[in-house]
Parts: sequence; structure tokens; C-alpha cells
Amino acid sequence: MAGRQNPDLRAAQEALAQASQEIRIAQNAMLPSLAIDWNYGIEANAFALHAVQAAQPQFGPLPTLGYYIDGRFTLPIFDWGTRRSKLQQAQFRERQAQVQLTQTQRQLVSNLYLYYNEALTARAAVDGLRRAADLAAESLRLINLRYQAGESTALEVVDAQNTLVQARNAYDDAQTRYRVALATLQTVTGSF
Repeated sequence: MAGRQNPDLRAAQEALAQASQEIRIAQNAMLPSLAIDWNYGIEANAFALHAVQAAQPQFGPLPTLGYYIDGRFTLPIFDWGTRRSKLQQAQFRERQAQVQLTQTQRQLVSNLYLYYNEALTARAAVDGLRRAADLAAESLRLINLRYQAGESTALEVVDAQNTLVQARNAYDDAQTRYRVALATLQTVTGSF
């Protein structure tokens, strides 16, 4: 998921792909090139198939449709090393993009392990504090029964109520930490 949805990793991968394309462009600049252009259309001031030319009215209406073909052949022979320098620069940028991608991947894996372990720890704390809150609720229930039977003091009831409130607050805090840990993990992997 992190490989597909993490924006930092995708940016590093795209930078590497761009650097690879720059190398291919620099290599292709060293090859001969052939370009042929063909144009067809109306070559007149009037929008018509036949028109009288203002410069040569004696010829009468002439066809206005025309075409031309233009061809160019370029053979790179000597350029003071400009193309070779561009190729070396592109290769350097590709190596730099590869190093940045590797660094991004290592950082992503490190963060993934860190955030995953943090989420596991928070989940274990939620489970433990849930059991503590349940035990505190059961203790309050039992102390209330003892108080109603006259075997316990009001101070013990208040103490059990305070323990229950503290256990529930700790449980709520643990749930918050767990949800924050999951959200932090999703910043690396994307939503799941």
C-alpha cells in the first residue's frame, strides 16, 4: 500500500523516471535526425477554391489549393562537446534521483515499522485498560452491594467511584492514542 499510495515515494519514483527519460533524450541528440513536414491548404487571401491574384490578374482565376513538402536531415558531427556534456549531466541526475529514491524508501520503511509498532503498543494498552475499567466497574458494583448491606463505608464507595472514573479516563486516552497511531500509520500507507 505504501508503494502505491505514499506521495513521497511516488514523487521520488517519478523523478527517477524523468531522469531516465532525460538520458534517452540526450542519447538521441547524438543520432542523425530526419524531419519531413507536409502542408496542404489554401494559399490565398480569398477563401475559395479559385481566385484572381491581385499581382497577376491577366492569368484569371487560379486554383488556391496548394501544398508543399519540406525535408531536413541533420547529422551531428561536432558541437564542442555540448551533447556529451548534456548526457553526462543527465546520467548524474539519474544517479542522484536513484539515491533519493533509495533514501525515501529507507525512510518510508523505517517510519512504517515505527508507526506500526506504535499502533500495536497502543492497541495492547487499549485492551489492558478496557479490562481495568471493567474490573473497576465490577469493584464499584460489589462495594455498592456491601454498602447497602452495611458492611462498607461511604469512603470506600467514593474511592471505588474515583477509581472507576480514572480507569475510564485512562481507557479513553488509550483509545485516542490508538486512533492517532492508526492515523499516523495511514500517512505512510494510505487509508486502509
